[in-house]
Amino acid sequence: MYDRIRNLREDHDLRQIDLASYLKCTQVCYSNYETGKRDIPTEALIMLARYYNTSTDYLLNLTDEPAPYPPLKR
Repeated sequence: MYDRIRNLREDHDLRQIDLASYLKCTQVCYSNYETGKRDIPTEALIMLARYYNTSTDYLLNLTDEPAPYPPLKR
């Protein structure tokens, strides 16, 4: 999972500080997410999935399909 969020950030030419600001945490905190030194809170994981337009399952390495799930019909 940690490699996947780092790779997505690098693929989008973003810095850790950019995503830290988006998640309202420090750069050190975000760096710890990428290195696995700190667990990513569920809320932050959902925010990252929305930011990258992907699914949380993709971020968690539960699937290799990066496409987000279709919206639920209500």
